[in-house]
Amino acid sequence: MVWTPLHAKIHRTIRSRRLFERNQRLLVAVSGGQDSLCLIKLLLDLQSKWGWDLGIAHCDHRWRSDSEANAHHVENLAKTWGITFYLETANEPINSEAAARDWRYQALSAIAKANNYQYIVTGHTASDRAETLLYNLIRGTGADGLQALTWQRPLTTGIMLVRPLLEITRIQTEQFCQEFKLPIWEDSTNQDLQYARNRIRQELIPYLRENFNPQVESALAQTAELLQAEVEYLEKAAQQLREEALGMGENEKLPLYPLLPANSSPAFSSSPPLSTPHSPLPLCLNRRVLQNAPLALQRRVMRQVLQQILTDAPSFEHIEKLTGLITAPNRSQTDPFPGGAIAQVEGDWIWLK
Repeated sequence: MVWTPLHAKIHRTIRSRRLFERNQRLLVAVSGGQDSLCLIKLLLDLQSKWGWDLGIAHCDHRWRSDSEANAHHVENLAKTWGITFYLETANEPINSEAAARDWRYQALSAIAKANNYQYIVTGHTASDRAETLLYNLIRGTGADGLQALTWQRPLTTGIMLVRPLLEITRIQTEQFCQEFKLPIWEDSTNQDLQYARNRIRQELIPYLRENFNPQVESALAQTAELLQAEVEYLEKAAQQLREEALGMGENEKLPLYPLLPANSSPAFSSSPPLSTPHSPLPLCLNRRVLQNAPLALQRRVMRQVLQQILTDAPSFEHIEKLTGLITAPNRSQTDPFPGGAIAQVEGDWIWLK
C-alpha cells in the first residue's frame, strides 16, 4: 500500500478527534463521485491499523437516467474490494435537494440499524463546508447555519454520522483519485446551474478564489470550524439558562444572571405561578432570570423553547417577537405563532399557551 500525506492526515484526524473507535462497524456512503471514492479508499487502506468492519451503501434517487448504471458501478467496486454492498432505491424519482438529503439519511440509517453499524461515514469535504456556509449566509442565518456540516452528529439512537474529510478540499480528493486511478462516476447534475449549490460551486467559489483568496475554501471551512465550537458553548449556556427560567416556577432557584436594579425594570409580580407545567404547552419562563442575560443567550433560549412547540424551525422573526417580551410591559402578547400558540406577559412570567 502506498502511504500518502493524505493517509497520514486522515489517520491523525480520526485519532485526534476520536471520530471512530477501533474494531467498529462503519457504513460508508459511496455515490461513486471523487469525494466518496477518496473516502472509501482511505478507510480501506487504514483498515488494517484500526480493525474496522467496512460496508458500502449507495442510495439511488432515480433522478438521473444513468442512476441505475451508477449503482451497478459502485456495487462492482464493492465486489472488487471485497466489501459488503447495500443498495437503497427510491420508489419514485426525488427531484429536490432537500427531499433527496432527507430520504438519503433515512435510508442510510435504516441500513445501519438493520445491519448493526455504529457509524455512517460520508465524504463531505472542506469545499462542501465552504459552500454550505456561503449558501446559508446568502439565505440569511445565524452562527448555527454557518457552522453546518459538523465532524459528527447523532442520526438515530446508537448511530453516529461522521465526516472525516472536512479538512480536505475537493481539489485534493480529485488529485488522490487520479493518483490511485480510481474510477470516478461523473454526476451530470453537478453541472446543472439551476441548483443554487452548483452555482456557488461552479461560479461563486472560483470567482472568490481568483479575485480574493486562492485558499478561500479552506478559509471558509476554518471559519465554520471556529463557529462550531462557539455554537456548542452557546447552546449549552442557553440550555442552562432556559432550565433556570423554567425552573423558577417550581422552586425559587437563584437566577443565573444578576437581576436588573429595581428602579430600572418594569413592575413585576413578586410571586410565581403555582407550578411550572411540564407539557410542551402551556409553559412559562421567568423574565427576571432572562433579563440580564446577554442578548445572544436570550435569543437562543427563545429558539430552544420555540423548537419545542413549532413543527418547523423557528424563524428570526419568531425568535425576535418572543425575545421582545422579556422587557415588554405587563399584558403584552404576540400574535399567534404557526400552529396557533401565543405568548403573553403576566407579571414576572412569559406564558406560552
